[in-house]
Amino acid sequence: MLITGVEAEAFGTNCYVVAAGPGEQCLIVDPGVGVIDELDEVLAKHRLHPAAVLLTHGHFDHTFSVAPVCGARGITAYVHPADLEMLADPGKGLGADISQLFGGRLTYTEPDDVAELTDGAVMSLAGIEITVDHAPGHTGGSVLFRLPGDDSPLCLSGDVLFAGSIGRTDLPGGSTDTMMTSLRDKILPLADETVVLPGHGPATTIGRERATNPYLRELIAAPGRGL
Repeated sequence: MLITGVEAEAFGTNCYVVAAGPGEQCLIVDPGVGVIDELDEVLAKHRLHPAAVLLTHGHFDHTFSVAPVCGARGITAYVHPADLEMLADPGKGLGADISQLFGGRLTYTEPDDVAELTDGAVMSLAGIEITVDHAPGHTGGSVLFRLPGDDSPLCLSGDVLFAGSIGRTDLPGGSTDTMMTSLRDKILPLADETVVLPGHGPATTIGRERATNPYLRELIAAPGRGL
């Protein structure tokens, strides 16, 4: 399996490219701000052909380039329905107008072809089997994408789980209690060897986070939290 990608110029968002191998169809996960040129270089280098865009959630730092990426290739963007409104109006996820936030320098476009993700769905896209886990808390529609790796299972965690931390819960649609429930029910059951590819920052493993992440350690010590 080929996994590569680029880091967005704003907020350091990780945009991942996943394919069965070079020269194959691929999936693009979370195309954020200013990734188009570098993304095109990655696709050309590995001779990849995008088949779909997967969105871990609706915040614009993960979705900003979804319309040009999809529109240029006539492909579908997949998002959980709870975050669908953010694809039409990114400000709904921030409590602010992004044009004001960036002084009018960014112009956002809604993608034309959008499909909804459902909890527990197993999708076959670009020759890869992907399991969707709804894991709200950062946003109402945050999801994990799980897929088999060559050596260890993989989890694209978006802003649910980072190396040493978790996603913030103080933006519209966020909830600390809901996040803790998602961590307990969706993250902790994963195998220790699962490689976590987060929306920001370096990769980690479930085993490492189980041992060192203060939020997971709190849940392990007090398993009733989040009920």
